[in-house]
Amino acid sequence: MSFSLIDKLKNIFSLKETSPRKRPNHKKIIEGIQQLLGYPVKNKELFLQALAHRSYTETFSDISQSNERLEFLGDSILGFIVGKFLYENFPEENEGFLTKYRSYFVNKNALARAARDMNLEKLVLYNKRFIKPDSEGLNTVLADCLEALTAAVYFEGGMEKAEQFVERWIIKPHFDRTKNFEDTNYKGQLLEYSHAHKISPPIYKVLKEEGPAHKKKYVVQVTVGDNIIGIGEGNNKKTAEQYAAKNAFKKIKSQDQTESN
Repeated sequence: MSFSLIDKLKNIFSLKETSPRKRPNHKKIIEGIQQLLGYPVKNKELFLQALAHRSYTETFSDISQSNERLEFLGDSILGFIVGKFLYENFPEENEGFLTKYRSYFVNKNALARAARDMNLEKLVLYNKRFIKPDSEGLNTVLADCLEALTAAVYFEGGMEKAEQFVERWIIKPHFDRTKNFEDTNYKGQLLEYSHAHKISPPIYKVLKEEGPAHKKKYVVQVTVGDNIIGIGEGNNKKTAEQYAAKNAFKKIKSQDQTESN
């Protein structure tokens, strides 16, 4: 039976790829995960899902769901574990310090760094046609996969295993109370500044949103009072807001220095 020209074009340009020759080796991926964890996993499908970015599941049919739901849960589990660790190890510090220090461990840049230290980029499933290995987008993919992987570890072995995983791969390699601590929560700093100076809290507004679902780009402005004082961009709203707040805070500091001179 011969195909029509339209059918041939559909086959050529179809986003879904079902050919087994192009599928990654799931067995090797699971072996890599087991090496990271130090024990065999039972629910292999769960861990494969944790590593599957939307750009992969929208292209290939071997994994039905992306890691987005696991990422959602993993974000909360990770925040709890890091918060608990800091609470127990910094008994003299106040809530503000703990909040800032927690953000140091769970922000996207820190998680992407931890994922690279784990060589997680060799295991993550994403479509390289849309996300380049040296792009900011891959950092987001890695951070999201690490959150999803945390949730998978929790489902597989409970909170104890999840804590061991987070402490081994995220907290301890980057943990140093006196060094390398930089407050990168610029949104928090800007909010604190507005409270301290008794001015209206920052308001964030998306100016532009473009690109396909797996490769979005956002441009965000932040307004304090009646003044637009910062604009930032990123591949998700949170990142764009942080850059907007960072630029705003730089502007505020520069103005304060000028006025004091």
